[in-house]
Amino acid sequence: MKKNQLPWSFLDDWRGKTFTGEWPTLPEMFSITAERFPDRPCFTDFVPERVTRSYTEVLQNMKKLANWLAVSGVTKGSHVAVSGKNSSEWATVYMATLFAGATIIPIDYGLHEPEIENLLNTAKPLFFFVDEEKYEYFKNHPSGSKIYSLSPKHSETYVYNLESTATATITPATEMDTAAILFTSGTTGIPKGVMLSHRNLVADCYIAQTHLELVHTDVFYALLPIHHAYTMQAAFIEPMSVGAEVVFGKTMAVTRMLKELREGKITILLGVPLLFNKLLAGILKGIKDKGPVVNGIMHFLMGVSYFIKKVFKVNPGKKLFKAVLEKASISTLRIAICGGGPLAASVFKVYNELGINFIQGYGLTETAPIIALNPVDKFKVESVGRYFVSHMEMKILEPDAEGIGEVVVKGPMVMKGYYNMPAETAEVFTEDGWFKTGDLGKLDSEGYLYLAGRAKNLIVTEGGKNVYPEEIENQFQLVTEIEQITVQGYIMDEATKSEGIEALVYPADELFNKLKLVRGDMESASVVKEAIEDIVAEVNKKLQPYARISRITILEEALEMTTTKKVKRTYNKK
Repeated sequence: MKKNQLPWSFLDDWRGKTFTGEWPTLPEMFSITAERFPDRPCFTDFVPERVTRSYTEVLQNMKKLANWLAVSGVTKGSHVAVSGKNSSEWATVYMATLFAGATIIPIDYGLHEPEIENLLNTAKPLFFFVDEEKYEYFKNHPSGSKIYSLSPKHSETYVYNLESTATATITPATEMDTAAILFTSGTTGIPKGVMLSHRNLVADCYIAQTHLELVHTDVFYALLPIHHAYTMQAAFIEPMSVGAEVVFGKTMAVTRMLKELREGKITILLGVPLLFNKLLAGILKGIKDKGPVVNGIMHFLMGVSYFIKKVFKVNPGKKLFKAVLEKASISTLRIAICGGGPLAASVFKVYNELGINFIQGYGLTETAPIIALNPVDKFKVESVGRYFVSHMEMKILEPDAEGIGEVVVKGPMVMKGYYNMPAETAEVFTEDGWFKTGDLGKLDSEGYLYLAGRAKNLIVTEGGKNVYPEEIENQFQLVTEIEQITVQGYIMDEATKSEGIEALVYPADELFNKLKLVRGDMESASVVKEAIEDIVAEVNKKLQPYARISRITILEEALEMTTTKKVKRTYNKK
């Protein structure tokens, strides 16, 4: 891409021919890519053997399935649902549905069957494509949808075996039509479905590339569940827009992940804080195990590497630490992107010291989802990214003395609304049309966003100070003795409603091993709590007095997590 040229300038060659709107629809975008890079690898699966399909092959599969769907009764506006492990089959159903002019409903495969049924009853898809583990259940509990398989183990309904000799007439969707409905919450009551148009997803895809140069030779690792807006956009739609390859990861099991990173020659890795923390903890442990002298030299070199990278825009770390990166199976990485939650600035910095172009992004399902991204060559470790100044608007509502207030946005990536929920949709928009993110933060003069936390998580202390739990939790991201820590307020004084700060801690196996104790043993409880109290005391020293943890609760079981490995918070303040 030439300097000062927009990442989507090439689309002008297809404007008025392949597409007529401001932005192409997702099928139009894919068709353009397949024309540009017909023989490039598109989708790769590693199960059971490595199978790679080119853009031409994938396009043929999508069109074949789209025709079958249309012959079978799917029309413009119809709903088709898909739920399963990341795979080329999942991706083909997603895109074939859009090629048929219909709307795709990606469903979290980690949900329990009754929760999935609730979503099916809400969305009412004509077809439901599901993976092998849940196939028999839904075959026997169809919920009004016709059940088909993402797995070849059910060959008669397997997605790649579906073909019609008849040819359907398809009415294609326009860029303003709903492409996908993503359910974010409420799976036991009335589910909240975010309606994203083709314009939302495609505009966000290309606009994000103003801060991130992608090339057709890149290899993306779709490891996190692809139904989630973050992975869907950053590891599925983004690569398809430039002709890059998508490697579908099905599990975060470390040995499997490292094998796929290595053999797939991954250049772009998308992850959440938990993944990057675990990966980095392993790297740092390996360096530390070499002894204090080597450890000291390595950390000195890491500091030098970071200085050169920031000041001279040259990246010596890739060569300096080649052996370390190869051992961690990330030597081929060009860029690592963290999203789905806040990452400690210290973690962000260490990856960059090691020579990995490591950046953070920020967004919500309702914004398709990326609305801020750190430019690789001008990142700020404390920031979740710079918003796309020329292509959207962002401001802070009612900022306090420190400039912190609710982050609100306008732009082509902002959702159409919540499915069949006009009142809930109206609630998240201001009267003059700004989308309210529910996140608290501040902007600097260059448009970089610094998040403080979720508005609903805010703790107000006795002295009237605002404390953001996420900022405290970030201090523990490299503490390997703690697997989970969730900070919340508790009512210290019923009369004033002033809050203290409590930490819910689930100790890691590493702590029990270090103390030579067994989890669940009553006698070990006091020893473990004392060890955790010591760790918390050390972190408290780094915090402002009003932000210090004053109560610790040791959890016997880990708290439930979302598919992007964030703890599902509870707000019962006692």
